[in-house]
Amino acid sequence: MRLPVRSLAALALACAPAVAAAQTFRSDDPVMRRIWQLGMDSSQTERLAQVLIDSIGPRLSGTANFTSAVEWLERTYQGMGVPARRERYGTWRPWRAGPVHLDLLAPHVRSMEARFLAWSPGNGGRPTDGEVVAIPALADAAAATAWLRTVRGKFVLASAPEPMCRAPQELERNARPATVQRVAARRTELAREHARRVELLGGGALHARLDSAGVAGILTSLWSNGWGVNKVFAATAERVPSLDVSCEDYGLLHRLATNGQGPRARLTATAERGGAEVPMFNVVAELKGREKPDEYVLLSAHLDSWASATGATDNGTGTITMLEAMRILKAAYPNPKRTILVGHWGGEEQGTIGSLAFAEDHPEVVKGLQAVFNQDNGTWRFEILEGQGFAGAAPNLARWVAQLPAEIGDSLRLQLPGPQANTGSDHTSFVCRPAPAFRLQSPYAEYRQYTWHTNRDTYDKIVFDDLRQNATTAAMMAYAASEDPTTTGREQAVLIGQNGQPRRWPTCNTARRSYQASQQRR
Repeated sequence: MRLPVRSLAALALACAPAVAAAQTFRSDDPVMRRIWQLGMDSSQTERLAQVLIDSIGPRLSGTANFTSAVEWLERTYQGMGVPARRERYGTWRPWRAGPVHLDLLAPHVRSMEARFLAWSPGNGGRPTDGEVVAIPALADAAAATAWLRTVRGKFVLASAPEPMCRAPQELERNARPATVQRVAARRTELAREHARRVELLGGGALHARLDSAGVAGILTSLWSNGWGVNKVFAATAERVPSLDVSCEDYGLLHRLATNGQGPRARLTATAERGGAEVPMFNVVAELKGREKPDEYVLLSAHLDSWASATGATDNGTGTITMLEAMRILKAAYPNPKRTILVGHWGGEEQGTIGSLAFAEDHPEVVKGLQAVFNQDNGTWRFEILEGQGFAGAAPNLARWVAQLPAEIGDSLRLQLPGPQANTGSDHTSFVCRPAPAFRLQSPYAEYRQYTWHTNRDTYDKIVFDDLRQNATTAAMMAYAASEDPTTTGREQAVLIGQNGQPRRWPTCNTARRSYQASQQRR
């Protein structure tokens, strides 16, 4: 059930002079008004985001950048007068990526758009030249083994090519239906044929076999259905460089190779990997409760990111939302009724490790949770507050949203009791216990296509008017939850599965606190 919170008074105000935002407040609550003023009129989001995203940059687990982000958060909270601490939860494999450059040398010269897959080795920064080859049609496993003996010193194209790198919604809008169908059929054909060849080469062990065969590099491409946008995840080869190549450049290389036109490339790639695992941390900031210090409102966002861009919308915007919300609360509501925490989690991209570890290490916080508000996507305004299946929380959520100014509340939909969505995000570390954790959700489709885990997740994608409002909303929701005279109910709704039958409440995973432990469980 979706319950929009609306005010008839706001409709009349739409035609009134915009003399003061206070006209659309639900009450005369001075704290709500002060939060609005601090968040909307004196926002620090642009300044904070520019440092985190541009200056510190990508925050992959195990890298110096992640540690720099931890240190910056500690200093920033200290400057705000907000107590904050780092909590070590485990370790991860180290990685320091340097420059990477891939050039086509023949049949013509062209610089390629290429990025390291995370934790890829380099080639020592020494230019390596080699032929570029695609996986050929293979008769059987014996033929596959024979082919592997021919690839030493070559660059191998290890992904299926795309027949077209034009965004599908544009193709559907402008092309004939027959064209759309033909492109889709060709894409399916290419993917199936590639899968058959990979299966003969060991399936999921393909990269390991190429690694053992001594290739010059493994070239992959995971297109994200948008202009110039690829998903870029982790390398699995241990000795040779693994690179993501743009959809357009990968297609060029694949066509040259399959048409026998002799493509050759040069790779220069510097990366340091190996040695002892390095410490990983969560950063936790706190405003101690004056009346109920052992009950908690937790603002939640992950600090880590992938490495192919700068992690602006996944999850720099969530990080800044909660950091800015705490700045606002410190100024407007420094002595909350319940303790307000902010958790900036590490290792979310490796399986919500940081938040799982926090929940394991702090059962007293989990026991006393009044609410968790998690934000983990994009830059647009919050459009949905998901109840995550907590039927008992519905009255509380409705009361809190009803206190928001019309500019916010009228566009924020409640989903009650709500689905349990996005199982890979940090709210699930608390939902599974079960503790009342909710998801502040921005529009998803464009985010998923263009910035989620991609090479285009950069500062310029942030809409700061929306980020300013999101931080203000998070501060207001924390205030309302803290002051609520009633404790949030934890009664669980009956959740219906795809087969129409009730399904079980999710159970908790155990935090994989080291890279070595994560490999042992695979």
